[in-house]
Amino acid sequence: MRETLFNWLGQTLYGKRCLDLFAGSGALGFEAASREAEQVVMVENNRSVYQALQGNLKKLALGNVALRCEDGLKFARQVNGLFDVVFLDPPFKSDCLPQLLPLLANSLAQGGKVYLESGAVFEPDASWKVLKRAKAGAVHYQLLERV
Repeated sequence: MRETLFNWLGQTLYGKRCLDLFAGSGALGFEAASREAEQVVMVENNRSVYQALQGNLKKLALGNVALRCEDGLKFARQVNGLFDVVFLDPPFKSDCLPQLLPLLANSLAQGGKVYLESGAVFEPDASWKVLKRAKAGAVHYQLLERV
């Protein structure tokens, strides 16, 4: 799935600002950073997972990554700045996607994209255009853009 995502986005993210709102393992955020994103903000609520991310960041020595230990929904309500790419991979049992997309609409740069993963088919409202959509096992994933 990650390979497909970065094929969708293009192989380089040079100069892009990225937000990984539910960082978890950090795979998407670290991958974006390694693909020359200007800045990657990774948000993770679970303190032990956050500490593991801190350790991995130290080992990788990536100067373009900022970590935040905070609830993703709360962060999205308070975000100050524009992002070119937002990664949304919330816990599958959460129902926050309908709340998150309107919040993120004002945080997207012109032409910005939102990548999201969900455990069930998710249909965004009419203010979003689905650019790409696929399924791998039980995971549904898609790339969105504001209309």
